[in-house]
Amino acid sequence: QMEDEIASIATIIGASIAGAKALTATSGPGFSLMQENLGFAAMTEVPLVVVNVTRGGPSTGTPTKASQGDFMQARWGCHGDHPVIVLAPSSVQEVYDLTITAFNMAEKYMVPVVLLYDEVVGHLREGVKLASSQAVIDREMPTVSPSEYLPYATGDGLIPKLAPFGSGYRYHMSGLSHDETGFPTSNPATIEKLLIRLNDKIEKNRKDIIKYKAYDLDDAQVIFLAYGSPVRSALQVQKEARARGEKVGLIQLKTLWPFPHELLADVFAATKADFIIPELSLGQLADEVSKSVPQAKITRVNRNDGALITPAQLEQALKGVL
Repeated sequence: QMEDEIASIATIIGASIAGAKALTATSGPGFSLMQENLGFAAMTEVPLVVVNVTRGGPSTGTPTKASQGDFMQARWGCHGDHPVIVLAPSSVQEVYDLTITAFNMAEKYMVPVVLLYDEVVGHLREGVKLASSQAVIDREMPTVSPSEYLPYATGDGLIPKLAPFGSGYRYHMSGLSHDETGFPTSNPATIEKLLIRLNDKIEKNRKDIIKYKAYDLDDAQVIFLAYGSPVRSALQVQKEARARGEKVGLIQLKTLWPFPHELLADVFAATKADFIIPELSLGQLADEVSKSVPQAKITRVNRNDGALITPAQLEQALKGVL
């Protein structure tokens, strides 16, 4: 427990530099305060996990009510072209499973990972199986001697091998644009190479990073698309619609960023389905979906008043589409 959110994320950056797996959690304005150091972690390639239990905003907003208004902030909250991975659970089991996934991705790609809950998921009480089939991944260690070590040299790959601080390897770390030694540089070619590599290590591994769950898409005429707590209402309505013989599917996004543009484009090309998008905001997810499938008919079901999206609301939206 630190004195504020800035100190909290700075502390886990230091812990990670020393070789520990480190996590901090916050909500609302606290996540805003963490943005500068999230950018520092992205630039210096320090793996860490931040939990943001999203609440109503802006400003102090509604601290005890649900929201998904941080969808865009989770991706673009800090300045500059920076890499980030954002995962979103919809149940207590997924909170457990995706926390393991978040640490694995952070260590594998040397990047900050955000776990984006909403208030409903944050306060759920459900059974959970603590056994996991996921192997725990640790960051790769240097294979060269300390005298040969360049902390940000990647060879033919995209991921540096940062030795834990105090392990005998000397290196420099800076939020400034830097070369393979870690020292600042103003060389345009070196800066461009660095920024492209930082983003390529995510973009070129989208198939590994993007996680989702699909329900009955093959013949779907209408598809619910959701993440977080709205998935729970959408799944109930989708199952009931199928029981009535209606061709309704569901896509649950577990990875929000990088956004699965290819997935949605492929699904729409195969089905020509209409989309219903429930979200606890004024439409941040729907806006991003419209970039993936600009030809699709999208029905938005939005709430930003702190209340939940109910199955009854989604039933009404479905009736308006079928």
